[in-house]
Amino acid sequence: MAKFYPELTESLQQFIAQQHLFFTATAPTEGRINLSPKGIDTFRILNPQAVAYLDLTGSGNESSAHLIENGRMTIMFCSFQGAPLILRLYGRGQVIYPRDVAWQELASLFPPIPGTRQIIKLAVELVQTSCGAGVPLYDFVTDRDTIIDWAIRKGKDGLQDYWHAKNQVSIDGLPTHLLDES
Repeated sequence: MAKFYPELTESLQQFIAQQHLFFTATAPTEGRINLSPKGIDTFRILNPQAVAYLDLTGSGNESSAHLIENGRMTIMFCSFQGAPLILRLYGRGQVIYPRDVAWQELASLFPPIPGTRQIIKLAVELVQTSCGAGVPLYDFVTDRDTIIDWAIRKGKDGLQDYWHAKNQVSIDGLPTHLLDES
């Protein structure tokens, strides 16, 4: 049975701290829905009604484009070990770029990770838990370093070139403002 909360309780915050994987979902008003798995040490609880994650360079930049257009986002955690649980955070997301005033404060909460392109902050409007009894059990082995190694090989200039070529617009043509100078 689903349960709803106005914010993250202490026990739900502890659950999040134990997870190695989370999923983000966004959608434009018109176009394709985006669902992305995230890992590494990139998620932080700011307070019971706000969370943020460090967004690493990827093949696209859908979440950024969708959040700029309409702000809607869901973040989901699910238990792959221990007691079953699915946790969804519904809210309004905001893209924070290295050029933004809020960057310094938020970036200081994360380890420096090569390939970081932006931070996504979610103002949590609703928290939902459900049973998760159908989610299989898996054992965590380790984080993959592939994305970090790739970013190191690219270097700063190579990442800028990649962002220019692959991360400026969504697959539906919406702007991400990643490289704007404003």
